[in-house]
Amino acid sequence: MRPALFRTRITELLGIRHPILAGGMGPKVSDARYVAAVVNAGGMGFIVGAGYSDPVEFRAQLVQCRELTEGKPFGVNFYISRQEGGVDRVKRQIDIVIEEGVACVETAGASPEAVVPLLKQAGIKVLHKVPAVRYALSAAKLGVDGVIIVGNDCGGHPGIYGISSMVQAAHAAQVIDLPIVIGGGIGSGRQLAAVLAMGADAVLMGTRMLVSEELWIHRAAKELVVRGDGTESVVVKKAIRDHHRVFRNASAEAALALDDAKVTDFEQYRPHVMGALAHQAYVSGDTSTGMLDYGPAAVFADTVESAEAIFDRFIDDARAADDRLGSLRAAA
Repeated sequence: MRPALFRTRITELLGIRHPILAGGMGPKVSDARYVAAVVNAGGMGFIVGAGYSDPVEFRAQLVQCRELTEGKPFGVNFYISRQEGGVDRVKRQIDIVIEEGVACVETAGASPEAVVPLLKQAGIKVLHKVPAVRYALSAAKLGVDGVIIVGNDCGGHPGIYGISSMVQAAHAAQVIDLPIVIGGGIGSGRQLAAVLAMGADAVLMGTRMLVSEELWIHRAAKELVVRGDGTESVVVKKAIRDHHRVFRNASAEAALALDDAKVTDFEQYRPHVMGALAHQAYVSGDTSTGMLDYGPAAVFADTVESAEAIFDRFIDDARAADDRLGSLRAAA
């Protein structure tokens, strides 16, 4: 493992070696084994709470992760649904998170206002993930410990505004006095160096980590990412204002057709966007169907390797970028 190269507000807040976060990648994709590998490589990972509706199974994941990390801090992702009962479902899992001593939580979706006090009272760090600086400003008022801002290139949900990560990084540092994490299209260490130069404190990676050896998904799904160059990603569900960047397969094509027809009835999208399809794709390796989160950072994922190897290459690249910047400084 590479020694620490940067010390930022995020590395200090979370007690991690490198300013690298691996975002929650969907229900049961980011499990205990994968998250532990990310943590042991010097970053921070998040078990996705939505994947474990059974409280016994959820607790078992937390216990396993703590054992695999030998007590190092790890995180949990809570997606707060805007549908009725969404907050209550998260609150039930918060009780388990508190009991099991989880260090930090990544919240996303609806406002975390109802859960931030519960987490903070228990001493758990809260990072709220949003797709635009305007939402981050609102989250900052709720007492969160930091914000994660994802740009238009992110695999998953980039929001409706289509603002790039590069703009968000520079803008957020101007207006938010909290630790800032930037995601969306991030897959190289030189991007980390650039983000830190712009005033942010860490990066968040998703697509780049799909080729991690410790991730349980089918090898064929990982090889798909290795072969890709990022142009295979497409944003669907725009007509219903639920923008979703995914791999362009048969399900994505069906959703695109509905978008083109300006269909706003979700029930017509449902057969193509059900989470069960994506899960089956990851189990079987048949990626022809399912909403598979996938962004242009796939261009950096050129081989299947361990999380530690990915991080080592990332830090080496960041060091080279930092050295290059120093070599470009004009003489006094």
